[in-house]
Amino acid sequence: MASASLLLPLGSSFAGSLSNYHPITRGRPRRVTAKYLSSEIRMKASQIVGYEDELILIKRRDVIGLALSASSLRINSLNAEAAGLPPQEIPRLCDDTCEKELENVPMVTTESGLQYKDIKVGSGPTPPVGYQVAANYVAMVPSGQVFDSSLEKRQVYIFRVGSGQVVKGLDEGILSMKVGGKRRLYVPGSLAFPKGLASAPGRPRVAANSPVIFDI
Repeated sequence: MASASLLLPLGSSFAGSLSNYHPITRGRPRRVTAKYLSSEIRMKASQIVGYEDELILIKRRDVIGLALSASSLRINSLNAEAAGLPPQEIPRLCDDTCEKELENVPMVTTESGLQYKDIKVGSGPTPPVGYQVAANYVAMVPSGQVFDSSLEKRQVYIFRVGSGQVVKGLDEGILSMKVGGKRRLYVPGSLAFPKGLASAPGRPRVAANSPVIFDI
């Protein structure tokens, strides 16, 4: 493809050469023309070969550069693994110590089927229905994989509690919390996402009416 594109301008140069080296004279025009044409063709052919060699050299250089870049990335990745660097972690409201402590916290089950454990009981009032609340949350599937988090967004979620602006289990769970508290909600499928949630890069899919967990 590269050779073909190089031949196009050279062809026009040949046309110019034909007019220059084909004068109307009385000598032996055929021999002169052949001589000059032969010389011109050899020169142009050598230029084409030179261009092709240069292109091949550039292409090889590019390929070698890409290969070296890929190797460098791979080596850096291996060095990071060998160094024992931890993978990027998703921020959570309940760390490993908190998880161990939760094992000894009694589970509360409501009439709707919602379950929760208080990680920390707040010292403020409980929010009345319709009041605006500001809360951090980490939403997970039962396996513990996070599918949404206000901590990653670095912005608390503000909504009117008990007004249907969030899933039913979240509304119910927050209405009985005290300001300043921290709680884990085990939301059954009937109080979660009726239509489910599509997967996102690095995030699991939430099936319709499947149970979810919220740390609030």
